[in-house]
Amino acid sequence: MGVTARISGRRLKRGVALSVAGLVAAPALVLGTGTSAHAASCTKSAGPYQKQVEKFLKRPVDGKQSTADCKAIQKFQKKHGITPTMGYAGPLTWRTMNTMLAQKAAGKNPNKARKCPTNKGRIACVDLTRQLSWIQDGKKLKYGPVPVRTGRNGVETRTGSKKIYWRNIKHWSTIYKVWMPHSQFFDGGQAFHSVTKSMYNPPGSGGCVNMRPADAKAYWKLLKNGDDVYVYGRKPGT
Repeated sequence: MGVTARISGRRLKRGVALSVAGLVAAPALVLGTGTSAHAASCTKSAGPYQKQVEKFLKRPVDGKQSTADCKAIQKFQKKHGITPTMGYAGPLTWRTMNTMLAQKAAGKNPNKARKCPTNKGRIACVDLTRQLSWIQDGKKLKYGPVPVRTGRNGVETRTGSKKIYWRNIKHWSTIYKVWMPHSQFFDGGQAFHSVTKSMYNPPGSGGCVNMRPADAKAYWKLLKNGDDVYVYGRKPGT
């Protein structure tokens, strides 16, 4: 969630509603963006990413939707706020899983490609593409990497070199009317802060870098005003 209501004088709402044609069992199926209504029942239709989703969930990979497949997909969707929760292996569900796979592949060497500067001492890195963040001292990893939830389409977390300029351990957002614990602002109204929802809950924040409570608390202890922040990449779906 971000503190500023508008970025560059605009605030865009873009519901990524995708119609899936040719499905008899699920006509006019809307793939969730976090705002759609929950479906009441489990779909019998195989989605375009059926095999990939089956493999991720360690289900038999046959590309065919079974009742057990649907229930496993529904459970994943409900856990991360992906709507409608009808067990359909669509683009958003697979994109979320694919991001998780990229995060897992990062292991303990998230800066292997050296895209985050290693010549600035203590720095918080944010990789929008993998939705990952970590803190490093030069080339030495100090904390993370941890999953984060960054700005949704239209209010993306801005890329580039930043510095933490203001910290508030119990910040109240006058825009969103919510608490933003362990807020550390680094670019306009954009900050690191904790939320209690899933890091994969679509469509994303209002520009801030959302973190799990324990991770936001760790960042609070490790960072201070004047420390560097580097944001790069592009969030999937923006």
